Amino acid sequence: MDVVRISLLDVLVALAVLALLAYVLVPAHADAPAVLASPTLTPGALNPDVTEPTIGATICVKGWTATVRPPVEYTNALKAEQMKQYGETGPPSAYQEDHLISLELGGNPTDPRNLWPEPYPRAAEVDRIENELNAKLCAGQLTLAQAQGEESALKHRDG
Repeated sequence: MDVVRISLLDVLVALAVLALLAYVLVPAHADAPAVLASPTLTPGALNPDVTEPTIGATICVKGWTATVRPPVEYTNALKAEQMKQYGETGPPSAYQEDHLISLELGGNPTDPRNLWPEPYPRAAEVDRIENELNAKLCAGQLTLAQAQGEESALKHRDG
């Protein structure tokens, strides 16, 4: 009977080949699936202080959203509750408690109907889109209702 001898180098090469195959076949860099805003749990809610006539004194003023942003303690508690409602089991740090209608577009800051747990990195991508919609609105390229409608449709459709 022949004895097969395996060297440490053989083992390391085999492990490297397996790691490469795993990287190619199971992409670790794939984004987490989107969590769509539920039309029933998160239909959206508006800030009554933001209307078409008031956008020049509210959402089109740099830094205004900081004056209405809810405290982290509030959004973290709501995120934990809503993650259960949405059936999300990941770590809370992997989610942003996001506004369906963003503060930049006149969304209600604290109404639970306007908030839901959105996973990263999608939440960061959506922040960029919210800023673009705000810029178009403040430049007169969109009405407030159009901007809010686009944002709501995006988050219900794509997360």
